[in-house]
Amino acid sequence: MSTYLLIHGAWHGAWCWEKIVPMLETAGHRVIAIDLPGHGEDQTPISEVSLDMYVNRVVATIDGLDQEVILVGHSMGGIVVSQAAEYRPNRIKSLVYLTAFLLQNGQNMLVIPPNPNMRVSEDGSTITVPADKAKDTFYNNCLDEDLVGAVSRLQVQATNPFVTPVSLTEKNFGQVPRYYIEGLRDNAISIDMQRQMQAASPCKEVFTLDSDHSPFYSTPEQLCNILLNIG
Repeated sequence: MSTYLLIHGAWHGAWCWEKIVPMLETAGHRVIAIDLPGHGEDQTPISEVSLDMYVNRVVATIDGLDQEVILVGHSMGGIVVSQAAEYRPNRIKSLVYLTAFLLQNGQNMLVIPPNPNMRVSEDGSTITVPADKAKDTFYNNCLDEDLVGAVSRLQVQATNPFVTPVSLTEKNFGQVPRYYIEGLRDNAISIDMQRQMQAASPCKEVFTLDSDHSPFYSTPEQLCNILLNIG
């Protein structure tokens, strides 16, 4: 039995894994999907949200487990799992980047040009994706029922984690095996950008899905099979 710890991306919450969790559990594994601070059901004020706060939540979850984890990060969650691996390299069996940011030491998420569908608040502290732009950005290959359910749960995103650089070393982060799951039809992080990040930070193996930015909805069975192969 493996333990999968699933970390959502910006604007999302643990809810986005709702199709994946039961599939992995049915295969006999323990699966934990958490809300990062300020997301999902977590009530942390958006003004307090930071990358450190995200990472501390993940590290605390890892510390509370009796087994090393397969740590999966979607989109923005990629920077969170990378930083968590820097702090707990010996507690993480594998790092999995799902259409995610795979950054090098000292980089922040602005290494990729901001998506034109993002709207930054006047004071620069938060970012939103308008409901009418969400399908094109995140869910362009999803069923309408999944699209409607997801869009209704999207939240405001704090800017702070986007602009905070990761601090990674080869000694810690570099020793954890990395896997990347790319999406060929991703409109949020283009396949070209995904492959540029992979080239800069080579992974043990790269898996390809003919999916949008949200394979947990658009291609859940295929995604689950990949995760089981990594496990």
